[in-house]
Amino acid sequence: MLENAITINEIFTVKNIIIYFIVINLFGFFIMWLDKRKAKKGAWRIPEKTLFIVTALGGGIGTIAGMYTFRHKTQKLNFVIGFPFITILEIIAIIYWGFFK
Repeated sequence: MLENAITINEIFTVKNIIIYFIVINLFGFFIMWLDKRKAKKGAWRIPEKTLFIVTALGGGIGTIAGMYTFRHKTQKLNFVIGFPFITILEIIAIIYWGFFK
């Protein structure tokens, strides 16, 4: 009955994980650009909580790159310390799960 069911191992392949990280980081870069653009225009802004959530979901490299490329949120200590801190913790977790577990 479940002949066509997809298993967890089929979803979490190395290829799919790499695709996910590319997409989430491009999205992180994009939302930093978009928020900076909206800030210049005085328009509706992306909530800071959303920026941190995208970073925590694996988009840290993209949000950090966007932060410095567009010079956005670079004066806010929460972002200057928070984004790299989250990203470093994620890298440590990936290394641990990849090599020691």
